[in-house]
Amino acid sequence: MSARYPVLAITGSSGAGTTTVKTTFEQIFRREGIVPGVVEGDAFHRYDRTEMRDMIAEAKEAGRVFSHFGPEGNLFEELEALFRTYGETGTGKVRKYLHDETEAAPYGQEPGTFTAWEDLPSGTHVLFYEGLHGAVATETVDVSKYADLLIGVVPSINLEWIQKLYRDRTARRHSQEAIVDTILRRMPDYVNYIVPQFSRTHINFQRVPLVDTSNPFIARTIPTLDESMLVIRFSNPKGIDFPYLLSMLHDSFMSRSNTIVCPGGKMDLAMQLIFTPMIWQLMDKRKRA
Repeated sequence: MSARYPVLAITGSSGAGTTTVKTTFEQIFRREGIVPGVVEGDAFHRYDRTEMRDMIAEAKEAGRVFSHFGPEGNLFEELEALFRTYGETGTGKVRKYLHDETEAAPYGQEPGTFTAWEDLPSGTHVLFYEGLHGAVATETVDVSKYADLLIGVVPSINLEWIQKLYRDRTARRHSQEAIVDTILRRMPDYVNYIVPQFSRTHINFQRVPLVDTSNPFIARTIPTLDESMLVIRFSNPKGIDFPYLLSMLHDSFMSRSNTIVCPGGKMDLAMQLIFTPMIWQLMDKRKRA
């Protein structure tokens, strides 16, 4: 952790909705004049798209667990080194994963490949990570201990699957059979490497649908924010102004001493109210450091 070069990380599994939190932070950064060094978690996958397909087929034939969720498919050591190095020096090595032709065209590369490693731009105020493993820890690596603010995005499991099914069918043109196979293949790594992160995060946002999601595999639409409640859990409630948050987030209540429940449609407002003071504190510590 670093006062001079703070590290912020949003962590959540594929289809969880971390992009929504990222958008909120982009608004805060723009409004407050903060320059982030942005890091996408996909850049720390170990294999490009073609290599990953080959590795999945090889692991399946050998009866091994292998996925983007586990250590074999990722560069955990390099991610830990980035968080640590940025906290010490304000820089570090990053690259990009090029998801589609639009992202790949400026680099003259194929979609599903990585750009070359390069230094983060100079003059950033904060490192901002969004991806699968912002709070991951194994027997040899602990990424979470170098982050100053860790945020978990954790929809209920059926909602998470609905979001993934919808995204992968519409945006990536995957068949439902292929998506279900991916969910099943990833499950051991999900349990062992994704879920434990949410005990290390400082704040968790969990969206719980208020409509029937009992069979996510036949859902035609994603439950909207207005069809959901948002459970916000603080690992350390010290310094959190709960009366203020409750007064601003209408129809909200506290279910535990460290947990607020509010309408899902208040998600962006809740994030703005919670994160803005935290960013102010981090930037104030940075100036004093």
